Amino acid sequence: MSLEITKITANIGARVSGVDISRPLDAAAASAIREALNAHKALVFDDVHLDDDSQQAFVRHFGEVTTAHPTVSSIAGAPNVLPVDSERGRAANHWHTDVTFVLNPPQATTLRSVTVPPYGGETLIASSAAAYRQLPEPLRRLADTLWAEHTNDYDYAVPDEEIDAEQANQRAQFTSITYRTVHPVVRVHPLTGERGLFIGGFAQRIAGLPPAESRRILDLLQAYVTRPENVLRHRWSPNQLVVFDNRITQHYAVDNYDGLPRRLHRVTLAGDVPVGVEGKESHSVTGDASHYTSVAA
Repeated sequence: MSLEITKITANIGARVSGVDISRPLDAAAASAIREALNAHKALVFDDVHLDDDSQQAFVRHFGEVTTAHPTVSSIAGAPNVLPVDSERGRAANHWHTDVTFVLNPPQATTLRSVTVPPYGGETLIASSAAAYRQLPEPLRRLADTLWAEHTNDYDYAVPDEEIDAEQANQRAQFTSITYRTVHPVVRVHPLTGERGLFIGGFAQRIAGLPPAESRRILDLLQAYVTRPENVLRHRWSPNQLVVFDNRITQHYAVDNYDGLPRRLHRVTLAGDVPVGVEGKESHSVTGDASHYTSVAA
């Protein structure tokens, strides 16, 4: 193995070469990739030759895979693979961490390029660890004490009257089971001990505060996550795989490709229950996601 790790930006992202991830990894290679993910939060693999089966096999080197999604349908015949398709709700794009409305969101997400538009369609990935480090001390102390309710049932940026029937059906499927979970606003990464802002689009309310005050605080913290210096802007090419640590990043799919075909396949790694700075775990309010994911040790 001649695995090479090349940083892409100062705060997030590295390119990985020198390993064929379409083949079974030995323990040393898997460990090196995990360490690189811990350090850089997002990894880019170029010129990979994967299909749905081999993408899942790669993810399984690091733990159990989830099913595709708690409410959204998978690819036919591949229950663990979610199509991220330009025809399945481009208008819903927003900064988020995957599936934080369940008790144990995925610990990592992999996206594989299947159809790439000739321009646009980038994926932005932000480091919530860098955001936390940049908070002024008084704001950091406040964030350490806060908890937020995450839900898949929220007010979308696009009003109901501006969506068509197909988009309305997609939205109804997404919210067919209502989930509400309370997570720490500052999550401690179980492998590195780093603290990161665990918020994003599914975080709708600060526990103990009314909606208006909640939104002001969440928007203030979110502005640190999406600072340009904390964001990797990934331009997709054919035959790429991107892996990001879902415990300490957020991401956003940019709708700037004029409705041209764009398709990625997503496979996620089962995660643990988030823990805050005082050692307390998240707790579920509504919704059972046991059909979607096991709880990682």
